[in-house]
Amino acid sequence: MSKKIFLFLIATLVLASVHLAQAQQPAKVRRIGHLAVNSPSADRHLDEAFKQRLRELGWVEGQNITIEYRSAEGKPDRLPDLAVELVRLKVDVIVSTGGTPGAQAAKKATGTIPIVFTSSGDPVATGLVVSLARPGGNVTGLSRVGPDLSVKKMELLKEIMPKISRVAFMWNPANPANTLSLKETEVAARALRWQLQSVEVRGSQDLEPAFSAMTKARAAALIVQSDQMFRGELARLAGLAVKNGLATMLPQSEYVEAGGLMSYGENLTDRYRRAAVFVDKILKGAKPADLPVEQPTKFELIINLKTAKQIGLTIPPNVLARADKVIK
Repeated sequence: MSKKIFLFLIATLVLASVHLAQAQQPAKVRRIGHLAVNSPSADRHLDEAFKQRLRELGWVEGQNITIEYRSAEGKPDRLPDLAVELVRLKVDVIVSTGGTPGAQAAKKATGTIPIVFTSSGDPVATGLVVSLARPGGNVTGLSRVGPDLSVKKMELLKEIMPKISRVAFMWNPANPANTLSLKETEVAARALRWQLQSVEVRGSQDLEPAFSAMTKARAAALIVQSDQMFRGELARLAGLAVKNGLATMLPQSEYVEAGGLMSYGENLTDRYRRAAVFVDKILKGAKPADLPVEQPTKFELIINLKTAKQIGLTIPPNVLARADKVIK
């Protein structure tokens, strides 16, 4: 055997051994931190939509990804400590489903680990990103703020209650994004010549006193601002509204399915699926600074006719015709 052939065979065997060793090595498992306000059971269907989209993109829990869950169990003040826990675990990316407070807690905990928020008020005004197009740091995700959303909600209320003049706005002042929403709603109310009652609710213990205050002020309708704390009290909130005869304009369909009157907002399931796309891009090497924040482009109108009947309200046919879903 010539020397050249011998060397060729040796090189071939070495390369084959290297490829075999690489094939036998287990794929690197990436770690996803999941930061939430409410208990996992409250948003199980949304988390499943997130994981399903990840599977479609090739990321399977227990194979090439693991998800570290941290829930504040309805207590937002726990978010900062939970975010620090995830940072200590050295996760590859943190997904915050805790609204603006959750995203802010994660950003404060780390300036290097990528963060994807599934829901935020105005992320620029609240300091999460530099701009929507170029976030500029380690944070990006999906904003719930859309063009003229507050105006559209109030116009819908006006259509079903033409003589309305007193409206309450329920919000959580502990969420910095809600202050901006209050200001937008106040401007829209002035344009309609409505009297707007600001009702602050910081926790579940404030709900019943809040409804008493609305009834005392003779509010005919209630606009509920999107907030993770309210999502943990869906059925109770809807029940109190019916008990007090208040028409409710709510942020998402889940509120209406729990017994609220009407919602106008983005589809939460779609939003969680989109969050999975952000995670996929980041795990494949993209930087949050280069991933534009997405704003909702499609809004759903959901109406609960059973609730309308309970509070003695008739929904006009032209409004029903525009609804994406009617619960009877």
